[in-house]
Amino acid sequence: MFRKSFKGRVILPSVLILSILVVSLNVFLSVRFSLLNNALINEKLATNIKSLHFYLDDNKANTRTAAVSMSFNSGVIKAIRERDREKLLRLFIPMCDQYKIGYYTITDNKGNVLIRTYEPDHFDDSILNQQNIKDALNGKTSSYFEVGTFIKVSVRTGAPVYDTDGSLIGVISAGVRFDLDSEVERLKALFQAEIAIFSIDKRIATTLTKNGHSIVETSLDPRIAEIVIKNKKEFIGDANIFGEKYKTYYKPLLDSRDEVFAVFFFGMPKTELVTASNNVSRDGVIFGLIGLAISIILIYFIMSSVSEPIITLSKNMRNIADGNLNVNIKVKSEDEVGHLGKSLQKIADILYKLLDDINVVIAEHKKGNTDYDLNTEPFHGDYKILVDSVLELAAFSMRDQLTGIPNRRSFDNRMEMEWNRAIRDKVPISILVLDIDQFKMYNDTFGHQQGDMALQIVANAVVRSLTRSTDFVARWGGEEFMVILPNTNASGAVGVAEKIRAAIEKEVIPCDDERGRNATISIGINTHIPGQDCVIGDFISAADNALYKAKEAGKNRVYHHCEN
Repeated sequence: MFRKSFKGRVILPSVLILSILVVSLNVFLSVRFSLLNNALINEKLATNIKSLHFYLDDNKANTRTAAVSMSFNSGVIKAIRERDREKLLRLFIPMCDQYKIGYYTITDNKGNVLIRTYEPDHFDDSILNQQNIKDALNGKTSSYFEVGTFIKVSVRTGAPVYDTDGSLIGVISAGVRFDLDSEVERLKALFQAEIAIFSIDKRIATTLTKNGHSIVETSLDPRIAEIVIKNKKEFIGDANIFGEKYKTYYKPLLDSRDEVFAVFFFGMPKTELVTASNNVSRDGVIFGLIGLAISIILIYFIMSSVSEPIITLSKNMRNIADGNLNVNIKVKSEDEVGHLGKSLQKIADILYKLLDDINVVIAEHKKGNTDYDLNTEPFHGDYKILVDSVLELAAFSMRDQLTGIPNRRSFDNRMEMEWNRAIRDKVPISILVLDIDQFKMYNDTFGHQQGDMALQIVANAVVRSLTRSTDFVARWGGEEFMVILPNTNASGAVGVAEKIRAAIEKEVIPCDDERGRNATISIGINTHIPGQDCVIGDFISAADNALYKAKEAGKNRVYHHCEN
């Protein structure tokens, strides 16, 4: 019986599935964390590669800024002209920290060194072999990765220095060096990886050690050297460095002749990540076994407690499925089943309110009240999409798509509502029929696109001219518009009509008129206190006839059928 019961059909398969999961957990975690380990290393490597490129570009930019900025310093120009080495050292040494560079080298106009901030006692030697110096002496500011007299690997920028008379008197070369132990230690902290700088294929600075000693002056792996130095390509891959596995990246640095003169290396040891992966796998198995035991116990007690409310929920769900949304779901539990019951009740309530609100909107739109809307804040997700779609469809059916104002169907509904209200309250009602003068000729002259724009301008002007919330404007068809003015006598209707006519006359709607006027409208008015025997069609026809009277009288005018 237990196997056929609701609890049995859930508990027994759950225990079997959980047991299989625990048995296969060790294998799964080993594979999973191995992949995760490689993914983490590769992701960190990719991030470091991007950071290295930014780092090198930033240093190149810093050297350029440092060189160019100082080349315009009047004190520097004077000191170079006078070959005042002591003053040059005083001027340039503090600037290294300010511009975040490593050193300055200053030469005269023949390429002979005046000062080196990093070697003050060495000067007067020629460094014309450096491309940045050659370019600067030819009037060009340039930046290169280069080898120098004392510095084996650096990025440097040379900038020409001109005297006040415009003559070239020297060169300022600013650089950042990468061949120092202090620099690789700083980069190790920055990239969280082991760093090495090679001069061609020899390590000249590195954070890598063997038996506690730095491994400088050791050679690059010949296989990697073939790729990086000979083929001038980056290398990314696994490497065994003195018995330890690393994920490595080698970047060749090219000098001005496009030759590899140095290599930048960083590597991430894989030993710690492998150990961590194994520990996670072991912990996963332990927690999996504990979770299995706890899950079996919890499943039994949970299924025992939820079987009864599930039956109740099933009955209520059948009612909702049959279209009965007015349900009262009574599930008192606070577990998942209880939340399911509350969610199901919420769904029923939302659908019930949704249908009720939609019916209200449809009823209001049928009355011509196209501005009526409902509060959609209680609805979310697909419910809100459904509400918005229904509202959009209702608005689409009741509004003119070109002008955005109510259409003829909306006008008919609103007219009937206001007409019945006027009969009930025994008050006057007025109607205006508006028509754009000579609109066919306007379309033929300016094109239908301009004609559509004119219709939109007229519609907007009419809407702005109406000040009461009860006044109503609709597009009747073509170039004709209708305005309903509830509880308005003839004089009031004439005032509104004149306001609209004047507003349109001021709008910039060019007309094919030799006097250069804007397009105009004519308006027919009818006002009446309707009784039970009055017909809406006759009322509208009289206003339409008044419109033709306005046209016959010369257009751009208002004509009222009667005054009450």
